[in-house]
Amino acid sequence: MLTDHISKDLKVIFCGINPGLKSASDGHHFSGRSNRFWKVLYQSGFTPYEIEPVNDATILDFGYGLTTAVERATARADELSKDEFDDSIEVFKTKMTHFKPRYIAFLGKAAYRAFSEKKQISWGYQAEDFCGAMVWILPNPSGLNRGFSINDLVNSYRELYQAL
Repeated sequence: MLTDHISKDLKVIFCGINPGLKSASDGHHFSGRSNRFWKVLYQSGFTPYEIEPVNDATILDFGYGLTTAVERATARADELSKDEFDDSIEVFKTKMTHFKPRYIAFLGKAAYRAFSEKKQISWGYQAEDFCGAMVWILPNPSGLNRGFSINDLVNSYRELYQAL
C-alpha cells in the first residue's frame, strides 16, 4: 500500500497512474531503480536536491504532493482495467476537491484520459480544470517509458515549473 503525501492548498499534486510493485512493497513513491521521477524533479527545478524515495514525504516541504489515480499496484500500468479507473474516479475527485491543489500534474495520459473521458489529449497544460485545479499532463517517468529520454522529461517538467 502506498500512502498519499498531500496537504491543503499545494502548488502541485503529482498524480501517478498507480503504484509500481516495488513502490507498493517499499511504501515509498517512485522507488523503483529505473524510475526517473526524483532525478527529473530535481533537474527541472522543483527541488534544490534529489530527494531519495525513502524521504518521499519531504516533497510536502516544497509545496508539492503525491498521489496515484488507482491504488492497486502492478508491474505495468497497462495491466489496469477501465473498471479500475472508473471505480477510482469518485475517490480521486473527492480528494482533489478537499485538498484544493493549484495544479494536478498527471504523469502520463492514461489516468487523465480515463477521468476526463477525452480521447485526444496533448502534453502540457490543459484548457479545462479538474475539480477546480489547473491540469498539466507530463510524461510518465517510469523506466518502462523509454519514449522519453531524461532530457525530454526534464524539459517537460521544467515547463510546468516555469508556469508556477
